[in-house]
Amino acid sequence: MPQTEHILLESDDEREVPQLGTARKLHGRLWSRSRLRRRVLELDIIDYHYLSVRTRRRSAVLAYVLDLRYIEPAIRQSRHVAWRWLTSTLALAALTVGCARQVGSLPPGWQHYALPVCASLVGLTVCVGLVGVYRTTETLSLYSAHGRARLLEFTGGLGMLRASRPFMRKLAAHLRTALAARRTSKAQHLRGEMREHFRLKEAGVLSNEDYEQSKARILAEHGRA
Repeated sequence: MPQTEHILLESDDEREVPQLGTARKLHGRLWSRSRLRRRVLELDIIDYHYLSVRTRRRSAVLAYVLDLRYIEPAIRQSRHVAWRWLTSTLALAALTVGCARQVGSLPPGWQHYALPVCASLVGLTVCVGLVGVYRTTETLSLYSAHGRARLLEFTGGLGMLRASRPFMRKLAAHLRTALAARRTSKAQHLRGEMREHFRLKEAGVLSNEDYEQSKARILAEHGRA
């Protein structure tokens, strides 16, 4: 291990991150499910300055705890609308309606051919619409303060962010409280953030590449501090 990293990992903060299921106090809970993507997100604000995270994607389960003192205060939320697919759905729907209106005015012999065409248009419209709904997403993300590592990202369908708004307000308040609880010395805080990244790497939250990149950013900040 490089000497600079060894120095940063030396502990001068003995506050222990609570284990999953051992929290003394629960301040807020969010349960979100994306049926189309078969994903589930469970968030619990525990013991004032910690966030318990559980994610399930099909059969894969990941559970860990984040120390809010080392999280970027801004909760990142974004929405992606699949306009091309939704526009195509509207165009196909209009074409389907036009086809259905014309069927009644056709001679009986032509109706025999027109009905399968209309049925195909209905099926195509539904399929394209489902793709549009699937590709329209809302994403919630949390990043570390100085390492800028992505510690949480969950993508759900339209309406997820609105449903989670009460919890996000509470989480934002706890992030502000955790910000005030940071070490007064920036160097001490950076050492704590380095340890937090190392702990999350060992827990499987961060890949080796993500850890190395975040470590470089923290070391750069430490040099300026």
